[in-house]
This record gives sequence, C-alpha cells and structure tokens, in this order.
Amino acid sequence: MRPTRQRLSLLGMLIETAPRHVTAEELFQEARQAGIPVSLATVYNTLNQFTQAGLMGEVVVGSGQSYFDTDPSSHVHYFDKSTGEIYDIPRDVVTITDLPEPPPGKVIDRVDVVVRIKNVCKADAPGD
Repeated sequence: MRPTRQRLSLLGMLIETAPRHVTAEELFQEARQAGIPVSLATVYNTLNQFTQAGLMGEVVVGSGQSYFDTDPSSHVHYFDKSTGEIYDIPRDVVTITDLPEPPPGKVIDRVDVVVRIKNVCKADAPGD
C-alpha cells in the first residue's frame, strides 16, 4: 500500500484516537473538520485497504452497516442499535468453543460475534 498523504492523515487520526470503532462516514466528517481534503470514497477505500492489510478489523452490525475497529484481533462486541454505539466485550468473559469443521479445503479465518443490546423498557424490567 502506497503511503499517500490522505492515507497517512487518516491513519494518524485513527492512531491518535485508538482504540475505537468508527464508520467511514464518521471518519470522513472528522477528516473534513480537520481540514483534510478527502472524499468519502477515499475514506471507504482506505479503511477497506487497512482492513485487508490487517491493520484494522471490520464489524458488520447490519445490512450494509459496518464499523472499522482499530483493534484487528478477533473479539466480541456489544452493539446498541438505538444509539449506534459499539463496545468491546472483555476477552476473558466470552469463550467460543466447539466450532464445526469448515468445508473441505477451507480454514476458519476469524469468528465475529455481535451481541445486540437495548435500553430496558418499563415493560421489560425484571419484577414488573
């Protein structure tokens, strides 16, 4: 990957604020506010290139909705659909075991788990 000025600027923004989860749109807005001349397409391409290079992880939380994670290791997340916030779940509280064998000629690359959370509604509260 060629170290263009735009890639280096975006990488600097991500490193300065790591660890974090960010959408391409959020990073695009931050870049614009910082005076970095970059298009949304370039931000998407750069985040995808960083992910393919193993510098970041991608967390898909819904149809076409992805967050890019500055921690590229395999780990579990909470996702709050009402706020759009995503949180890391501590690595030592979730264990994934007994995965089925992948199809012949394939290996498991990574396991993504997203636990969806929401605010407690009065009707959902225990004891009511």
